[in-house]
Amino acid sequence: MRNVKGLDPKTAHKVDFYTRQFVDAIAPSNFIGTNPEVLRATIETGGDNLLRGLCNLLDDLSRGKGRLAVTMTDLNAFRLGENVAATPGKVVAQNDLMQLIQYAPVTSEVRQRPLLIVPPWINKFYVLDLRPNNSFIRWAVAQGHTVFVISWANPDERLATKNFENYMLEGPLAALTFIEQAVGEQEVNAIGYCLGGTLLASTLAYLSAKSSDRIRSATYFVTLVDFTDVGDMAVFIDAQQISMLERRMKARGYLEANDMATSFNMLRANDLIWSFVVNNYLLGKQPIPFDLLYWNSDATRMPAAMHSFYLRNMYHENNLVKPGGITLSGVPIDLRRITTPSFLLSSREDHIAPWRSTYAATRIYSAPMKFVLSASGHIAGVISPPGGKYGYWQNDELPRTPDEWFERAAPISGSWWPAWDQWVSEYAGGIVAARNPGSGKLPAIEDAPGSHVRVRFMA
Repeated sequence: MRNVKGLDPKTAHKVDFYTRQFVDAIAPSNFIGTNPEVLRATIETGGDNLLRGLCNLLDDLSRGKGRLAVTMTDLNAFRLGENVAATPGKVVAQNDLMQLIQYAPVTSEVRQRPLLIVPPWINKFYVLDLRPNNSFIRWAVAQGHTVFVISWANPDERLATKNFENYMLEGPLAALTFIEQAVGEQEVNAIGYCLGGTLLASTLAYLSAKSSDRIRSATYFVTLVDFTDVGDMAVFIDAQQISMLERRMKARGYLEANDMATSFNMLRANDLIWSFVVNNYLLGKQPIPFDLLYWNSDATRMPAAMHSFYLRNMYHENNLVKPGGITLSGVPIDLRRITTPSFLLSSREDHIAPWRSTYAATRIYSAPMKFVLSASGHIAGVISPPGGKYGYWQNDELPRTPDEWFERAAPISGSWWPAWDQWVSEYAGGIVAARNPGSGKLPAIEDAPGSHVRVRFMA
């Protein structure tokens, strides 16, 4: 057996337990005998594949400190700021919950109104800035947008009491103030991705109650605001499970990164768990470099107060869709008051935000809206650059049900990105000289992607 150094007795016992489980699982009467690929590899290598697999298993147990942290990609192949999250820019502002990144222009002139991207804090923002050929951020900069992105803090116990309201106040609302200082513009176009879109909708309802229209257009990527049907995620969210999570979060001040990551991976267990068990442990192979899986492995923690509020008020009680169902900073939130022109992007095979459920927003907002359905899932449907393999469906009408919408929708080959850019151009204002990060009233703090995104919790 491989000697795994530096483990305490309790962790070493876990390693020994998993090793014995592995040996039992690969006995000829069990897995090998029923999997032709593993059986063939075992015969051809004389069992070396199983020895290599055992080494991979022990490495993963050691990396996870006794918890099986399945390696999905070559974790040494990617470096933040070099070959992922590498679009040039500067951090121009920060607070407890976020850093605000302003990206450097590549055109001599830009759209007047900046673009603010509000990503989810369930994972890290650079899913929108992977490699240069599939980076939405880099592409938007090339279209002449002055792009600002919120990079959320990866919280520990010090942020335990931060709640959903804090994420609004210290996230998009703080960003509006910072952007005005940075480039002198009061109005922006905004994008919210998944939970970031839920926060964006909440923020717009809050601003509407304050009679503020500083966000001139809103784009929602795969966003739920009506949680009546959350699809496969319902398996992980009921009153008993929420109470259990709250007890664990109360003890620590946060939800561990791997807890959230495991829940999402379980939604696609064959692709994101068992395929790697077979490849890594039974075939003895090393995972190949894949930027998206590197990002997927870079999990984040959740502050206890925020996550409890989110699970109970959105997923469990569906209070956000109820007028006045939640109150943020003293303001009852009513999504029906949103009149901001909206672009809703959903994905047909999305297991996290089912597209028929996201379509419900078209019956809620009091705004001109455009609904577009991308092929593929929650991530690949969004990260769908020009020249990629996925198309989309478009229907300018918004009938009552999603199935009616789809029946009349036209399939279009190619990326939806240019269609979005054409739509948002109506709200971009005029053309002004390009604005460099740090040239306004906010000096540059550090290079993008900043220090918040580099905080990594593997266990």
